[in-house]
Amino acid sequence: MNELAAKLGLSSELQFYDVYSLDEPEHLAHIPRPALALLVIIPLTPAWHRSREAEDADTAPYAGAGPDEPVIWFKQTIGHACGSIGLLHSVINGPAVDFITRDSDLATLRSRAIPLDMAQRAEMLYHSEPFEIAHKSVEQAGDSRADPTGERDGGHFVSFVKSGGKLWELEGSRKGPLERGSLADDEDVLSPRALDMGIKRIIRLNAGGGGESLQFSCIALARRALG
Repeated sequence: MNELAAKLGLSSELQFYDVYSLDEPEHLAHIPRPALALLVIIPLTPAWHRSREAEDADTAPYAGAGPDEPVIWFKQTIGHACGSIGLLHSVINGPAVDFITRDSDLATLRSRAIPLDMAQRAEMLYHSEPFEIAHKSVEQAGDSRADPTGERDGGHFVSFVKSGGKLWELEGSRKGPLERGSLADDEDVLSPRALDMGIKRIIRLNAGGGGESLQFSCIALARRALG
């Protein structure tokens, strides 16, 4: 994921870090804070699937667009690009925006996406040659932190970002961005409240539905550690 982010135009001041634990602070100590985004790779369990269907059934198709949109969300229409779109959601929203290199492909994608509606935005990304080239180059080279082709073993890539004091859940296969709750100024996406409203909500759904232990992985976007 770091290679893909760099190819698109994210500053080298940021990088993705493996998240080894959601509950033990010592296993998060290697990640500089605040964390700017959390990208989760997680299987679609029956309980989570039921919850998603129920939530989406009551949700109108996303109509957001323009500079006042709290987050930029892409509907996924590109096959085998779940991870790349998850990365895109992570780096073009929230405080990570300040680390997008000027005049880069990433900056262009973001500026072009802002005025577009859901369908136009998906079409723009579908026909974006820089996005396709970056995605395919990393796919061919291999990236150990996360498979950008997505759908690995049925896994879904879900990005959690903080924007406008809210925690947002972003996934291209949903009906739109999902606001999960408020965060204080000193709470980031790895804070207990954010984890509880985000990835741990999915874990609880699975446990409540009688599912087996959930096998998932996470990477967090943060400043590059000094030294």
